[in-house]
Amino acid sequence: MPDFNEGQVAAIQHVNGPMLALAGPGSGKTTAMVYRIKYLIEEAGISSSRILVITFTRASAREMEERFRKIMKGSECHCTFGTFHSIFFSILKMAYGYSAGNILLEDEKYTLIRDIIREKNLEYEDEEELVTAVIREIGLMKGDMVSLEHFYSACVGGEVFRDICREYEAKVTSMGKLDFDDMMVYCYELLRERPDILKNLQKRYSHILVDEFQDINKIQYEITKLLAAPSDNLFIVGDDDQSIYGFRGARPEIMLHFKEDYPDAVETLFDINYRCSRNITEGAVRVIANNQIRFDKKIVSSRDYEEPVHIHHMQTLAEENSHVVRMLQKYEKDGIPYSEMAVILRTNVQARGIVNKLMEYNIPFQVRDKVPCIYDHFTVKNILDYIRAAMGIRERALFLRILNKPNRYLSRELLTEPVVSFEALRKMAEGKEWALDNIDQFEYELKILAGLKPFAAVNFIRKAIGYDGYLTEYATYRHLNADDLFGTLDELQELAKQYKTFGDWFEGIDRYREDLAQHMKKNAKEKRRGVTVTTMHSAKGLEFDSVFLLEANEGMTPYKKAVKPEEIEEERRMFYVAMTRAKNHLHIYEVKEYYNKELEPSRFLNEVCLKEELSTSGEMT
Repeated sequence: MPDFNEGQVAAIQHVNGPMLALAGPGSGKTTAMVYRIKYLIEEAGISSSRILVITFTRASAREMEERFRKIMKGSECHCTFGTFHSIFFSILKMAYGYSAGNILLEDEKYTLIRDIIREKNLEYEDEEELVTAVIREIGLMKGDMVSLEHFYSACVGGEVFRDICREYEAKVTSMGKLDFDDMMVYCYELLRERPDILKNLQKRYSHILVDEFQDINKIQYEITKLLAAPSDNLFIVGDDDQSIYGFRGARPEIMLHFKEDYPDAVETLFDINYRCSRNITEGAVRVIANNQIRFDKKIVSSRDYEEPVHIHHMQTLAEENSHVVRMLQKYEKDGIPYSEMAVILRTNVQARGIVNKLMEYNIPFQVRDKVPCIYDHFTVKNILDYIRAAMGIRERALFLRILNKPNRYLSRELLTEPVVSFEALRKMAEGKEWALDNIDQFEYELKILAGLKPFAAVNFIRKAIGYDGYLTEYATYRHLNADDLFGTLDELQELAKQYKTFGDWFEGIDRYREDLAQHMKKNAKEKRRGVTVTTMHSAKGLEFDSVFLLEANEGMTPYKKAVKPEEIEEERRMFYVAMTRAKNHLHIYEVKEYYNKELEPSRFLNEVCLKEELSTSGEMT
């Protein structure tokens, strides 16, 4: 039996009625939960078959069940462990006879939505981004229990979104299937319409435990309340300070208002962090204390490891990445395996630079998020299409992609042949002086472009031809942040500097793609335990000896899209989560320049308020 602290003992020995357990990072909540189940069975006399444990991921459910069975030492137990979706689907199977074949898989869902969008002939550049955004909004709508008529879509117009949803639902129904969002909706409707089924489930499960409660959405909560009634033996554990999945529909306010729904709920606090050193814990606590809407709690560390939090002030991204690599090599030489180190970033796009550096130095690594290849971004594809046209490629498909970027008001009907000829274009536009002028200007621009080096060429396309202006208009139309698009092109220009000719550049692109693919394949095949490269979102639940938190700058963390107070607070929670992944060594970096643009340090750095060990470019701390 572990040596439990006061807050954990209170949680373990609580039997009847609702309970809220606030569990800070590294506070041993999983251990406390499995021993609570053991206590309910062995000390309170609750039948194991009447205990329901709900998590958010299959991995969490599997881990908790394995740990529970280990402490039960082979005793026969019939507790139910599962995710929200698996539990809800089991109810639907019982009521409607559904099977696994009725579940619409995520790739099937993507294809359906994509095909519907294509049929609408909408104006968009990045199909994957749009499809993903629509799927996300459908999930938010259902999770928040908002009617289609009252849901505001930020990615497409209201009527267009409603048309897409109606067509999607009709197709899914005709297939006799349901998606993961439908599992929640159908389950809620079933329990509301069939009191007999609800009553049987309430009798079956006398005690319900929910892990990571801060990530719950509205419909999940409503179903859980129905199942827990009327005894309300509902035990929830989580940390409102670690609620970082707002984009998925997580509503931390549900946890904050739990005691309004359950006035008799007992509250306990897991206030000891067994993972992080004292300095890391205190720094993280100082940061999160700046959030206004949260439970007021004091988290302390059990470990007096004295190393301070290191804050590095670097000039450029290149210097930052080089410094990180040197520190990784130093720690590995000191006896810390690469598998105990992590590089954490706000977005997966930021991973490109450090991944390239790790590949250069042959440092093993594993990536938890897809690292987007810059050459796959639609803006980059457009730039490269311009360059290919300047090099003499005259494919119709290529010209269709760049003809009106920026808008030249030239009709696609002008391009009638598989191979484009400017003379043929002029012949098709005969009698339309404005069109002839635009065609002449287009040809003239390509001739100039042909004589430029790669870096100058990208700048010419952006500024002289007017591609940046086109992107500004497109971003406004699609409700995107134009700075994100410009940032990608800034990165492209930086990459272009190392090449003297277009031919060299295209060869370099091919080599990069091949090297990246081979490296990823090698990592997957060999299952190399190397440095973990991850976003803040994907770092949740992980822990490492040493953590490197990159680009702690305004616009990155907090992210530029975060404007409202509640958005800034979620950004601060992400920073808090990232900091508390580290056990012993925490290095936080800010850079002064981002592709020749001056950056400000993140406001979160000032909130750390610990002794700083500063470094300038290249200097080790």
